[in-house]
Amino acid sequence: MSTVDRHGLELSGMGPEAIRHYERALDALLFFRPEVSTEVEAALSADPGAPMANAFAAYLGLLGTESVDAGAARERYAAFVPTPTRVGAREVAHMRAADAWLAGDIHLAGDILHEVVVAYPRDALALLIGHQIDFLTGDAVRLRDRVGGALSAWDRDDPHYGPVLGMAAFGLEEAGHYARSEQAGLAAVAANPRDVWAIHAIVHTYEMQGRFAEGIRYLDARTADWTGGNYLNVHNWWHYGLFSIEAGAIDRALAVYDAVLHHDKSAGLAMELLDASALLWRIHLVGSRQAGRWNRLADAWAARADGPYYAFNDTHAVMAYLGAGRIADAQAVVRDRETWLADPHPGVANHAMTAEVGLPVCRALVAFEQGRYADTVDTLVPIRHRLNTYGGSHAQRDAIQQTLVEAALRADRHDLARTLLSERVNVRPTSPYNWLGRARLADALGKPAEAADARERAAGYTAAITTAWGR
Repeated sequence: MSTVDRHGLELSGMGPEAIRHYERALDALLFFRPEVSTEVEAALSADPGAPMANAFAAYLGLLGTESVDAGAARERYAAFVPTPTRVGAREVAHMRAADAWLAGDIHLAGDILHEVVVAYPRDALALLIGHQIDFLTGDAVRLRDRVGGALSAWDRDDPHYGPVLGMAAFGLEEAGHYARSEQAGLAAVAANPRDVWAIHAIVHTYEMQGRFAEGIRYLDARTADWTGGNYLNVHNWWHYGLFSIEAGAIDRALAVYDAVLHHDKSAGLAMELLDASALLWRIHLVGSRQAGRWNRLADAWAARADGPYYAFNDTHAVMAYLGAGRIADAQAVVRDRETWLADPHPGVANHAMTAEVGLPVCRALVAFEQGRYADTVDTLVPIRHRLNTYGGSHAQRDAIQQTLVEAALRADRHDLARTLLSERVNVRPTSPYNWLGRARLADALGKPAEAADARERAAGYTAAITTAWGR
């Protein structure tokens, strides 16, 4: 039994019912709707041996960077036996990609899916999964080119063209093409107002350009489109929190934190805890102590008892332990990862991600919280230009860059602090954070006029942001 999907791509071993659920699952995934899981399960129930339904289920077990889910997906996929006597080359490639990622080689999975998209540019599942792999590995060039290379094969009237364009927007943003990214993102949202990934891409362009007030206005104007019924709700609220911190509105950022990022009913998912840590750490860096919130967040990380699965998560767990004053717990993560790295793990991408970036970042964070600011600087400077290799976006990784700035200022590394702040102002001259850093440096160098000028600039840019709230 073999038939095709709406794009003419072969779906071996699927009857009409399974195809119907598979198509619904793909629609849900493209718009980050939670019913994707239910629809994939329904497709598998209809045709348990369908290769693409099984590959889809494996991908779902991996996207959340949850080691428990990945383990369950690995066990289930290992027991899967394709029922068709003939499986097409595209489907075989998807099975190989799933095999590779389940075995820990996310880079190989991304390479295989790249070849799929070259041959089958209208394979929306290959595009989206490959796109997420590029995000999880911090590969900005592939984020841009994987989707960009397929875009010309898509008809603008295709219902999936909008979300594909939204993916292209995020890739363009991460590669620094902000005007083109905003244009593509706005077009994607015009086609589908609830395209939360495209909304997310637009918000990133505002963040990276220092257009904080516009970001607030954009999110406020579209609250009904992005705040419910999707997997990006928490993350897009995190962006709102970032804008609030830039405005010096720590109260607003904490209100976002309490209402959405972490509270008594939070599910404890890694991606959500990561956002919670990332927001509180920035608040921590500006000197606002949040002991109660940190302790509750640290408890949530501890309850997960994560092993070495995704280095990017490790660093955010360490932030939570340090914010809560539980340095021993943070050091335990460091020791555990050191022990794990002592043995070879062939084909496991997280081994290199941990060794080269994740573990050094964890050590630098511990040093920072212990007041060993020079050690933080010495650990982060050699890797600061390749933090991307352990995943996340530029906006997410900026928490580490800000930690380096703060450590340089506290360690009286004035030349380095000047360089770092100059770099930041060159990229985002409207950021109050950057100008307040310049003011502190000028104070340390005994230059009161420069400090006053920097603070005046910061105040002006802060006032510009707060106009978004009418205050």
